[in-house]
Amino acid sequence: MLLHRLLLLLISLLFLSACNDQDSNIALGTLERERVIHPATSSEVLIALPVISGQVVKQGQVIAQFDSVLQQALVDKADAQRQQAQANLDKVLNGARVEEVAAANAKVAAAKAALTQSEANFQRAKLLVKDKLASQETLDRAIANKDENSANLESAQQQLNELANGARIEDIQIAKAQLQASIAELKAQQKQLDDLTITATRDGYLDNLPWNIGERVTKGSPVAIVLASGAPYARVYIPEPYRVKLKKGMALSVTVDGLNQQFTGELTWISSEPAFTPYYALNQEERARLMYLAEVQLDKSAVELASGVPAQVILP
Repeated sequence: MLLHRLLLLLISLLFLSACNDQDSNIALGTLERERVIHPATSSEVLIALPVISGQVVKQGQVIAQFDSVLQQALVDKADAQRQQAQANLDKVLNGARVEEVAAANAKVAAAKAALTQSEANFQRAKLLVKDKLASQETLDRAIANKDENSANLESAQQQLNELANGARIEDIQIAKAQLQASIAELKAQQKQLDDLTITATRDGYLDNLPWNIGERVTKGSPVAIVLASGAPYARVYIPEPYRVKLKKGMALSVTVDGLNQQFTGELTWISSEPAFTPYYALNQEERARLMYLAEVQLDKSAVELASGVPAQVILP
């Protein structure tokens, strides 16, 4: 009887040891997908949520819309400034109109006539003073009038030359720079307007909508969270004894709670830092407790698996 009990105890110990060895080569974790967070680009009121949580979304599909009245006004203002800068550049490049050149020519002709008359008056005043028929003051006024008309003629001639020669190269460069600045401002304002319409940046599933219609969303807060489509990956913790046996690109088997099927996965990433490191010196027993976070990408056969489900990776 005693021998029989000892035999049963030995078999039980062997069975428990086998179970422990089998469990020790399993890394535990969960199935995950990449989370794409779409933040609010402005502190505006949320006016539309065309897609509800849990639905499939395609890249470019609208998933949230903010009030755009204020931003549209800023875009219109920037566009008006661009048009003004463009008109100013065209004016500088086109130069003076025919009417302006004709008016400048008329001013030159008038200045020449005035100068001719003032020179004649100066000659008469000079003779009268010489014959002592007029005072020196009369001659001085004639000289001053002649000099003034001469200056007026020079000014009118320079204005005509300026119109004929066209704009300075510096004025053209200034006008071009003002136009480029206004175009850049318009692009920036238009980008902010476009960002008020939140669109999916990749295919996936709409996982969460943290805000409701009618709320003023804080700038930078998540508006929509999308889980990327495709097969999930298993995020698991690798025991320290198996760390040296694993390399990026290795094929590993993955099981999921509730399913008997095994899935094939590829080790795409494993952390170089352990998730748990005591501050004191590590002995052999303590080193075995270290865990390294890793990600195993499942193949296309696992595309229908849900995220967050517990999973196990069978280690070599």
